[in-house]
Amino acid sequence: MTDLLYSEIEEELRASVRALLADRCPPENTLARCETGEPYDRALWQTLARDLGAASLAVPEEAGGAGASVREVAVVLEELGRAAAPTPYLGSAVLATTALLALDDADGDGGDGGGASKLLASLAAGERTAALAVPLSAMPGTGAFPPAVRADSAGTLTGAVTSVADAAAADVLIVPAEGRDGPGLYAVETTAAALAVVPRTSLDLTRPVADVTLTGTAARRLAGAGRAPAALERALLTGAGLLASEQLGIAEWCLTATVAYLKDRRQFGRQLGSFQALKHRLADLWLEVVGARAAARYAADTLATGDPDAPVAVAVAASHCGELAVRAAEECVQLHGGIGMTWEHPAHLYLKRAKADQIALGTPDRHRAALAALVDLPAPVG
Repeated sequence: MTDLLYSEIEEELRASVRALLADRCPPENTLARCETGEPYDRALWQTLARDLGAASLAVPEEAGGAGASVREVAVVLEELGRAAAPTPYLGSAVLATTALLALDDADGDGGDGGGASKLLASLAAGERTAALAVPLSAMPGTGAFPPAVRADSAGTLTGAVTSVADAAAADVLIVPAEGRDGPGLYAVETTAAALAVVPRTSLDLTRPVADVTLTGTAARRLAGAGRAPAALERALLTGAGLLASEQLGIAEWCLTATVAYLKDRRQFGRQLGSFQALKHRLADLWLEVVGARAAARYAADTLATGDPDAPVAVAVAASHCGELAVRAAEECVQLHGGIGMTWEHPAHLYLKRAKADQIALGTPDRHRAALAALVDLPAPVG
């Protein structure tokens, strides 16, 4: 029977991550970094990934990891969402790591499984950072392998991928490419010649995206047609499911910050929070947050246990949490009044992160359409 409650170990992990972020990633620090155009705090990332071991949670012990599960990864993402932390956790510890976990030394289809294992161990140890070279809007369940990059017989890659999350902070890119023998996954060092990683203006100031262009770039094949499509699909499904936990964290911060402000702010001789209309709005939001927590936790649990219901759980969580995070952030901005509209207040960071997350790895509408197909619901008429 599925247990959606947080375990004692998960709560201890949450406390550690929250304490680190409170000390090293307060909103004023993030705002200051966004003004420089380089939001990533590499020292914070090293502490989170290496010292705290957050990058190794989903990696088995025999592969150099902590031997936990994606349930623990979901807890970390909740806290990163709560802090709007500018770290490459989604790109490296979730998307890239999950793709590599689907490969092994006995690849059996012409790929370099040993190379995948070595790269996975370095990611788990926090020694390197990776990004999965797919557009941030890529969605699981489409069944189509990305055709944007081609591999030639010499093993070099040519093509372009737009809006790749966390590419600017990556040491290595995991690139899906089509070759003469079918689809494959390739590792490309970001220091390689004939590779361009060009940052693009992103709505979310705390999660930059970049366009990746390869023009005969040297690459190492990690997997061939036998494993690459399944590995990519697993990475996208896990990413979409765990992104719901980040969206939950965003919504929780927005709700908590707004309640605290309305308790403190006085107008017309009384606390703003004492007005019944505002109480009703916050009560409705709280109920939605509770529902989102259940959906996000169930999605994480099905992914952790390999439950065949995972695609359904992910579609439910992604469609619900994506819209809730935006609504919570909008309420936060509006109920903070004029102060919520200013650059100095962090509310806009959460609104931008929520809105960018809403279109990442599939929009709520696309996930609802996927859910309808998964549970055999007829499409709407007209």
